[in-house]
Amino acid sequence: MLDYPVERPLTLRERIVDFIKDAIVSGRLKPGERVPEQEIAENFGISRTPIREAFRQLESEGFITVTPRKGAVVSPITDRDVSEFYDIKSLLEGYAARTACAKLTPKEIKRLETLNAQMERCAEKNDVKGFFRLDHQFHGTFLKACGNDKLCALIYGLIQQFERFRITAMSLPGRMRDSVRQHGEIIEAFRSGDIERVESLVKANAERGRDTLVEELRKATT
Repeated sequence: MLDYPVERPLTLRERIVDFIKDAIVSGRLKPGERVPEQEIAENFGISRTPIREAFRQLESEGFITVTPRKGAVVSPITDRDVSEFYDIKSLLEGYAARTACAKLTPKEIKRLETLNAQMERCAEKNDVKGFFRLDHQFHGTFLKACGNDKLCALIYGLIQQFERFRITAMSLPGRMRDSVRQHGEIIEAFRSGDIERVESLVKANAERGRDTLVEELRKATT
């Protein structure tokens, strides 16, 4: 069975992005808190230019808000924002999966199986980053197979804008294992060509992410 793909070394900007994302998702940097630009520059031994490049990406993905003369602040997450994102994701991905069902080749279904097996190993090691990368490839496999470029562009744009929600949801206890189980059901539905079930299961996968994260947010405010 294929194992993890060989990856290229991260660029400096990507390392900074990962460092700040980890701090936000882990709670070391909390919503409303300023991102310590000077401290990061000193830790990495760099100027502020690559940090500001990283800030632009993080802002586009919903992790931070950058205000002139005030710097970067960790964006809040509200249950309404989460619900609206996952509701749209559920509808769009469900339709894409429905369209892809009759088009997926045995090779593509095998790829889904391989990716899900790799995700299971990430879940066992609590490797959120690895899981997130593989999950993106899993969904990308049937999105590409649907053959609707405009739909794919809409979904990818939406996912990029709200990447923080997905990473945060995946980092919650039990969510990665739960997603692996759901992916297994999706694969079986694709293999059997059950269009209605495929659409329902892909929607349910997004909705489970929504419910898990909303529940966690509500706990934090009570």
